[in-house]
Amino acid sequence: MTAARTAAAYPLLLALGALDATGYSVIVPVAPAIADATGAGPATIGLLVASFPAGMVAGFAVAGWAVRRFGPRWLLIASLGLVAVGALGFVAGESLGVYFAARTLMGLGSGGIWIGVTFDTLERWPGQEYVCMSRVFAAYSAGGLIGPALGAFGGIHGPFFAYLALLLLAVPLVLFVKPAVHRDFTGDGTVLRTRAFWIASGAILFASLALGVLEGVLPLHLAERVTQAQIGALYVGASLVVAISATASGGRPPRPLVIAAVVLSVAGIALAGIATDVPLWVLALLLAALGIGFGNTGSLGLLVEAVPVERIVTAMVVWSQIGIIGYLLGPLAGGIVAEGSGYGYVWLVPAAAALLVLGLTRTQVTRA
Repeated sequence: MTAARTAAAYPLLLALGALDATGYSVIVPVAPAIADATGAGPATIGLLVASFPAGMVAGFAVAGWAVRRFGPRWLLIASLGLVAVGALGFVAGESLGVYFAARTLMGLGSGGIWIGVTFDTLERWPGQEYVCMSRVFAAYSAGGLIGPALGAFGGIHGPFFAYLALLLLAVPLVLFVKPAVHRDFTGDGTVLRTRAFWIASGAILFASLALGVLEGVLPLHLAERVTQAQIGALYVGASLVVAISATASGGRPPRPLVIAAVVLSVAGIALAGIATDVPLWVLALLLAALGIGFGNTGSLGLLVEAVPVERIVTAMVVWSQIGIIGYLLGPLAGGIVAEGSGYGYVWLVPAAAALLVLGLTRTQVTRA
């Protein structure tokens, strides 16, 4: 592998991660506009947000096969195309049915982008997987800055049109960068029976579920007091904090990061649901964002500790699917709780996942 090839690939992979994350978060400032235009309540909007990770779960499974057969480059190109078609649905569509189909298709393509970026990174930087992938996570968090910022275009169609333009610009860049030197990866289903793998999976489930509640439910609460553009600004700040915390924690012992993630995220989401003042919302988003950044990096560290990288394909696919199931359950369960009991109780959703993580971690420490 030449130094030039590595140097050219590094910013591209980070940019693709950020672009993928933009697809996650572009829905955040648009959700209130969709609710107003269609008459949908919190539970329906939560389900719409959850349709993206539902598509991702299927996308991970297909991408795990495709990355070994065709390589990361062609997987990335095909996945970018799927996300672009889904974004077009929000540009041209007018109904909830179209939006649900488009959002699911975007999720399917997003699953492919994640697997493509992950295995391209693992191929190019052997021996540095934890540090390099923590930076990819940070890039995904930074991409969360772009999605809410696109909300400044206003309405439903404008933000997705801007995102579609960014997707179309990315395709020739992927074709320009030479593929990495091939590295053989295999799948080993036996690692799925280890406690260490399930602790890593519980940690990513929690971090993703907390992010799903933060992005998929709480914007409707904030919309009671602030505008769409102001919601976008608040979530730009939150995404910046997630990116900084994920970058700063890269390479650090993962288990303390996960414990800190549980405490900070649950406290932040609880405060956001209870509070009705903007300054308290700012503090709440800061706490939750710090925790989510720590949780992303810590869960990745636990996975790399649990599974040899050469045998990580199956573990990475399943771990990613579990994480996205968390991102699906967060807005779905959070929306139901918010509609039935109020926003002050949505913290119970990440708290339930936190108990699972703490229980798994404590059991392993006790047995050790």
